[in-house]
Amino acid sequence: MSGQIFCMVMRINVDCNACCRKMRRVLLNIKEVETHLIEKQHLRVSACGRFQPADVAIKIRKKMNRRVEILEIQEFSMNDGSAEQQPDQVMDNTGQQQHA
Repeated sequence: MSGQIFCMVMRINVDCNACCRKMRRVLLNIKEVETHLIEKQHLRVSACGRFQPADVAIKIRKKMNRRVEILEIQEFSMNDGSAEQQPDQVMDNTGQQQHA
């Protein structure tokens, strides 16, 4: 897993500034997450790093006590210092992966 970088887009209800601050604190405390972006107006949170997407979504759900919906997962594999993008994987509502 050390050669794989995932970028995950999630839908989380972060409707107020306090929720955004709490979400930021939670993401900063997850050591596997290298970068993140919180889009308050679109209720989206993006996280990139060397992690298993389902594990990070579960951690966020437990710490935020809010529903987390994974919208998109992109997988990048590192080969000799260059990143190669794998096909996008999209999770449907039943939890099964679909290729976009």
